[in-house]
Amino acid sequence: MNSFLSGLHEKRSQKADLIDATLNRAAEENRDISEVETANVAALAKEIEKLDERIAQVTDIEVRKDAAAALAAKVDGSKVETRQTSPARVTREERTYHPESQNSFLRDAFAAQVLGDFDARERISRHLQEEKIEKRDVGTGAFAGLVVPQFLTDLAAPFARAGRPFADVVRKHPLPQSGMVLSISKVTTGSAVAEQTEGSAVQETNIDDTKLDLDVKTIAGQQNVSRQAIERGTGIDSLVMADLVSAYHTKLDFELVAQTLLDIPGANVVDYNDASPTVNELYPKLLDAVQRIQTSFFGGPNYILMHPRRLAFILAAVDDAKRPLAVPQANGPTNAMAVGNGSVVYGNSGYTIAGLPVITDANIATNAGAGLIKTRSSSVTLKRFTSGRASARHSCCDSRTSSPPNSKSRWSSTGTAHLRRIVTQPQTPVSQEPASSLRPSRFGTLSRLGS
Repeated sequence: MNSFLSGLHEKRSQKADLIDATLNRAAEENRDISEVETANVAALAKEIEKLDERIAQVTDIEVRKDAAAALAAKVDGSKVETRQTSPARVTREERTYHPESQNSFLRDAFAAQVLGDFDARERISRHLQEEKIEKRDVGTGAFAGLVVPQFLTDLAAPFARAGRPFADVVRKHPLPQSGMVLSISKVTTGSAVAEQTEGSAVQETNIDDTKLDLDVKTIAGQQNVSRQAIERGTGIDSLVMADLVSAYHTKLDFELVAQTLLDIPGANVVDYNDASPTVNELYPKLLDAVQRIQTSFFGGPNYILMHPRRLAFILAAVDDAKRPLAVPQANGPTNAMAVGNGSVVYGNSGYTIAGLPVITDANIATNAGAGLIKTRSSSVTLKRFTSGRASARHSCCDSRTSSPPNSKSRWSSTGTAHLRRIVTQPQTPVSQEPASSLRPSRFGTLSRLGS
């Protein structure tokens, strides 16, 4: 018995011993075999079945080899027969797998890998050698009209814009169907009460208001695109419309931010002027702005609005021990000025300062002056929103495919937004109010939403 056949028998014996050991252990413990043991026994049985097939094949080869050797021993090899033969010439040799061949590459691949067929393995090996000898002289460059470049139109990169982080968090009200001026009543003199003694008159103070006029303003843009571009292009209509809508939202947000950051007489403004500003000095200013809102409006701010660069300035600050003053997660080993919820996100950044969410908006101006930070008029703003309106409608006209061949299709994006600030009491910084909330507030007002 050759060594290969002996190795097969040894492997089969080992796997059979494992099955016997599993069954004996279950019998000794007076139990049925578990699901895991059942799966192991089944897997070992399949392996034994494959080994039996291999052993049968190799045994058959050994038997034939022994029979051939016995037959050769009967032949007298002392006499040598000499023949005259002509030189052999190979004129044409078929490839292993050719159209007229009875062999199949897929059938041989299955037989070689699964059934362990040695003849199939030999044909596969010969085929691989034939493929190595084959030479290819023509590359893709010779087929310029067939190997064409592919444009990933679904991955077209849009024009980058700052978007509308601020407009998404401010309060929104529906715009009336008609009229270019909206009037809102604002109470300027409130009722009064006083302790009333027996027989004396009750305190009477007449309430008074004033009318606030709010102008309706329009934000609009358009693109003229040829009919051929629409009919022969790929995704041009959706790309152009998406760009128009993106430009509209960014402009709306820009206007809202610009109007919100305008100085208002009597507003609470906390200035921080320093040629070399630090976060340690900025933090008390922010808390001062918070208390001014609470003192004037008797309510807290909703959020802090700042430019992404200003938040990066805060996140980059470290203390004397080189530990960050703003950390990505709360409950850390050090006292942090600001904490976050992981990585920084544009818009609702995920970070808070003094418990107030930080909203970042790149539409905030950064040219207010070197070393100057105001809690209303520069790149950091705290606000409490109360009343006020901001709404928008946008529409577009569809392409006119019935126009002449050289005509142009027009898209337009038009938004009508009311931008006006109303102040009833000294105003202070901005806070977050859910965009879906239409709940009236009893505190002072703000409006004018930025882009």
